[in-house]
Amino acid sequence: MALTKSLAFLKDLRLNNNKDWMHANKPAYQASRSEFIDFVHEVILKMTPIDTGLLGLEPKQCIFRINRDIRFSKDKSPYKINFGMFLSEGGKKSGKAGYYFHLEPGDNSFIAGGIYAPDPDNLAKVRQEIDYNAAELKKIVDQKKFKSLFGSLQGESLKRAPKGYQEDHPNIDLLKLKSFIVLHKITDKEIADWSDADKCVAVFEQIKPLNDYFNVAIS
Repeated sequence: MALTKSLAFLKDLRLNNNKDWMHANKPAYQASRSEFIDFVHEVILKMTPIDTGLLGLEPKQCIFRINRDIRFSKDKSPYKINFGMFLSEGGKKSGKAGYYFHLEPGDNSFIAGGIYAPDPDNLAKVRQEIDYNAAELKKIVDQKKFKSLFGSLQGESLKRAPKGYQEDHPNIDLLKLKSFIVLHKITDKEIADWSDADKCVAVFEQIKPLNDYFNVAIS
């Protein structure tokens, strides 16, 4: 499933981010959204044999709304200029680690995964797992193919050691993280060359061991 309509629509939306334009171009939006939903459906079908926790997921559980929440933002643009999906067991609001795809023109698209901004209970569980079993996490993120795709584990970090841990802890840099994510950037040209979801799925497959690590920790 190509994403040509979706990319084209988002390029136009970036230049015309207002309600009048969106209303006038509603058919183009619906066509692009339908294309993206089909893509998400294909990803789910191809990921389910790889990660059985995704069994039974529907695209509507995984896709984010295009409307922006502008209540507390200086930027009053009504729409996001990207399409996004997040696959995880129980859907995008489950709080579990999962797989994210971000489609945004201007070479701003990326494939990502891990656990983003977990709530305090789950963050404590992840840190406890790192304290007990950092070796497994390091084994995952230090693999050659993993590093070539994603570089290193990233996320917002505390300036000081979290409560209950010492600054001289051997894995303090990991323990200070407040999110645990990896990211692989994709160009518009790469996406234009996609004829199906296989390349996205191939990257997601490399993220699965990382997600498994975090989901075991919080389960």
